Amino acid sequence: MLLPDRISRQKESAPRRVLRRLPGLAAIAMLSAVTACTVTPLYQSRTAQTGFAAQTADRLSLVSVDEVDTREAQQVRNHLIFLLGGGAGQPDNPQYNLKINVSSGETSVATIQLPTENDGRPSAGAMVVSASYALKDLQSGENVASGSRSVTAAFDRPRQEFAVYRARRDAEDRAARELAEFIRLAIAQKL
Repeated sequence: MLLPDRISRQKESAPRRVLRRLPGLAAIAMLSAVTACTVTPLYQSRTAQTGFAAQTADRLSLVSVDEVDTREAQQVRNHLIFLLGGGAGQPDNPQYNLKINVSSGETSVATIQLPTENDGRPSAGAMVVSASYALKDLQSGENVASGSRSVTAAFDRPRQEFAVYRARRDAEDRAARELAEFIRLAIAQKL
């Protein structure tokens, strides 16, 4: 009596199953080795960059960012220093100076009405972080770029007061990071 194919495979030993699947595993291993060859190093040096990208990165690394006095402005400044210098910090001999003026505000986005309460309470909010910037050439003294950018980050307002405080602060940090990226992009376009 012949057994069905399904039952005969169940009785097959583990080493035989592995050997039968070996061509498929070898193909997967070769495919992953080939795709790994196209990945660039995470901490690639600037000398490996070529053309326009290298020129822009070199110019951006010569921008120093002025001191600021508020927490949200410090967040924007820290991210700008990291983005402009490629993680190297402020330049030793800057050619450009960037002044930023950052402000933030909070708005209510949605209000819910609970059946047990007479008044509604805000259930969602948004942090709006705005900045005006001016980039000055230190050698010639002229303004290279100026403008303003604004970013909005939404957050949820649960009933716990500390949770609202943390959500508000996290939204402010997200907005500051995004604002720094927008300012860097605007400066890179001018340089």
